Amino acid sequence: MQSPEESLRKMGIELPDPLAPKGIYRNVLITGNTAVTSGHLPSDENGNLILGKVGVDLDLNAGFDAARKAGLAVLASMREELGSLDRVVQVVKILGFVNCLSDFTAQPAVLNGCSELFRDIFGDEKGVGIRSAVGAPSLPLGVAVELEAMFEIKV
Repeated sequence: MQSPEESLRKMGIELPDPLAPKGIYRNVLITGNTAVTSGHLPSDENGNLILGKVGVDLDLNAGFDAARKAGLAVLASMREELGSLDRVVQVVKILGFVNCLSDFTAQPAVLNGCSELFRDIFGDEKGVGIRSAVGAPSLPLGVAVELEAMFEIKV
């Protein structure tokens, strides 16, 4: 099995620069052998936030892509904090919020953008944890998706 950093290279993925916190909080907090992230927002290749409601302004595929990009932001913060994603032992949990109307019910399909990314990088066993997918009428700065994650790490 290849390491997460090798997986990123083979997949041709370059992580974005970590975004600075938008308030008074840390992007990543390590306690014992657990790393927990704050909410991370999706941005495009130019650093612009991906805005809008999934199912209204963005279709399901664009929502999936926004969740993937929010997942890349999580990984960028994790690498900055840990020095290498090779210190990640296991994805424990993903909590995802999808900006949508009350009748939108495809939040799990949207969050698969992040879940599939983590699985592809960390492997079938270590890259798939537990997950919650929640619809929200509004998210910070009008973004389409916000993600938090929890990882077991090597100390």
